[in-house]
Amino acid sequence: MDNKMHFTDTPRGRQLEAFNRLLDVMDELREKCPWDKKQTIESLRHLTIEETYELSDAILRNDMQEIKKELGDIMLHMVFYAKIASEQQAFDVADVLNSLCEKLIFRHPHIYGDTEANTEEDVKRNWEQLKLKEGNKSVLGGVPASLPALVKAMRIQEKARGAGFDWEEKSQVWDKVQEEMHEFESEFNKKDTGSIDNKKATAEFGDLLFSLINFARFININPEEALERTNLKFISRFQYIESEAAKDGKKLQDMTLSEMDVYWNKAKKLHH
Repeated sequence: MDNKMHFTDTPRGRQLEAFNRLLDVMDELREKCPWDKKQTIESLRHLTIEETYELSDAILRNDMQEIKKELGDIMLHMVFYAKIASEQQAFDVADVLNSLCEKLIFRHPHIYGDTEANTEEDVKRNWEQLKLKEGNKSVLGGVPASLPALVKAMRIQEKARGAGFDWEEKSQVWDKVQEEMHEFESEFNKKDTGSIDNKKATAEFGDLLFSLINFARFININPEEALERTNLKFISRFQYIESEAAKDGKKLQDMTLSEMDVYWNKAKKLHH
């Protein structure tokens, strides 16, 4: 009897076997399923964006089973794009993976070469310099135009920091927040005299948000995650008001703000 462990009994073997199984399933679906046969790279785009947000929701809930499920959905999309591209003789999944490996090796000379990088900041700085060598004309060129504005602001600031363009002290960043707050307040207060310039007030508000995002990043708070957690908290509290008011035979539309505040304060104690 052969006592040698079969390759598929190892963790790496099982992973490769599972990936091969996914490729087989993808081939069969593309050949036989009417919906899958009809899809194009363009038609999958909005579905991929949706799946990414679903993964984001699962991560915020720390739901590992749901994270596993959503990762599977995204993995399917990655394989699907490669399958369609292979039919067009553009590239296949092996090209995708090899290209990724080559890029990772090139961008990690502190692992695969002679460059030294002892801190996370060193790595980020080297990363941006290497991307410029690859042909990017600007450090900010890699920020997708279609990113949501809040996430885009954070990525812009991170990339600028990677190029050495950033504040030195936390107090400097907070001073900038206060400066932008005063400028917005000054513009907004013109409303009392009837001379408010909505376009300028909007610009000042944008500057204020950008500075707040910058401060959050500077103290290692992810502003997009922070805002989404507040969104979820508000939803939870507001739905508590709706359900508790309904139990008491009340409708929110018929209640005063002070009456709703009673339920809101109860919700705050239950949903921190």
